Amino acid sequence: MMTKRIIPRLSFWQIWNMNVGFFGIQYSFGLQQTAVNPIYSFLGAHAEQLPILNLAGPITGLLIQPLIGAISDKTWSNRWGRRKPFFLLGAVLCSLALFAFPFSSGIWMAAGLLWILDAANNTAMEPYRAFIADKLPQEQQTFGFQMQSLFVGAGITLANLSLFIFQKYLGGNAANGGIPVWVYYSFFLGSFCSVASVAWSVYKTPEIPPDEKELEELRRAREQSHFFTSFMEIAAAIREMPRLLWQLALVYLFQWYALFCYWQFITPMLKWSLYGISEAQEVKANRIAEMARRGMSVAASDFSWAKGILHQVEVAVGQTGLMNGSYNIVTILSALLLVPFARKFSAKNTYIFCLFLTGLGILTLPLIKNEYLILLPMVALGIGWAAMMGLPYSMVSSAIPSQKRGIYMGVINMMIVIPMLIQTVTFGTLYTSVLNSNPSAAISLSGILFIIAGLCVFRMKKASM
Repeated sequence: MMTKRIIPRLSFWQIWNMNVGFFGIQYSFGLQQTAVNPIYSFLGAHAEQLPILNLAGPITGLLIQPLIGAISDKTWSNRWGRRKPFFLLGAVLCSLALFAFPFSSGIWMAAGLLWILDAANNTAMEPYRAFIADKLPQEQQTFGFQMQSLFVGAGITLANLSLFIFQKYLGGNAANGGIPVWVYYSFFLGSFCSVASVAWSVYKTPEIPPDEKELEELRRAREQSHFFTSFMEIAAAIREMPRLLWQLALVYLFQWYALFCYWQFITPMLKWSLYGISEAQEVKANRIAEMARRGMSVAASDFSWAKGILHQVEVAVGQTGLMNGSYNIVTILSALLLVPFARKFSAKNTYIFCLFLTGLGILTLPLIKNEYLILLPMVALGIGWAAMMGLPYSMVSSAIPSQKRGIYMGVINMMIVIPMLIQTVTFGTLYTSVLNSNPSAAISLSGILFIIAGLCVFRMKKASM
């Protein structure tokens, strides 16, 4: 077993610098939240196909994060450290995938690039969580993880606002169909941010080197390892997982199913609830635009109608960017403010309140028909997102053995991606057969599931701050 060492306290700016890399990772994640599903629609996908087209996230997260965690636990380089090689490699691959994504010529090219993008994001994300826990003493971990929430909000905010701003001021090619030109700029900006922000953290933050005894244990572990060792270690970690983590898994089942429903169906809901555009109208407009692009004869009135419909579709995508950007601005503002609340009322009670608030906010969305008033529920979602990205990790961190921190951060991610996987394979049928292909109903279901997740937190063993 690894020896336990005293970890020195870090200053505010040291904690800031070590988290800057999360900005680029989350810019990419923000584009996945807001832009990928509309791109699928631009390329001709139907709403019921969106869950299965998002299968890349759950599958890559399920396979890659725990595997990378197990490998990084046994890694040490005098030049690069333990965790940094992995999130630097992930950032480079993410940057390349982001640059290529808007050039997708068809649905399956976009889906393939999403697999690469998600694999890269997961390669970067898992060791980054362990990196924070490695570097901070227990009494600073709530602050460290909430600082990550701040950069989560900042990265996703820029991603979403870039979509809104580029759509508003650089215009699009709505009448011609396909992926609008303004989408390209958001992905190019993300490609730069992914590498630049992670490189900053790699440069500014040294990892804590192992002592001689730890190095010997690492050498012995590598000598005894074989191809299946990491998989066996993951299975053993799950068998021995503390009860608190099993309780968190139930919370995450509802929380992350709900989030995937929101991210996939907020734009389809806005198309109908704010702009009165049905999927049938969008499909017809795309067909007319495709005929015009191929030089086929199209009546001027039909072309004008299609142009208007597709412009409104683009406006709905921009509105999604504005809304998601708004809730992430709230995340930036509230992330560190949640720390004193968690100290006073406990992380558990603060988490419960934030999940309830999020659920109630999302339930109001289908009822609001004004593009400005609909921003108000984003305050609730922003506070909830800040809590979701930080408080659960601080609640369970003390229950995780330090020598298996990489593995267990990967296992926690499995708790995230398994609900997403369940959602991607079940929700298409649920959407058509139970919800009558109504995107507003999908958003309402998301709100209900958040409230259920909050009720499940009551079952968690209270963890001290």
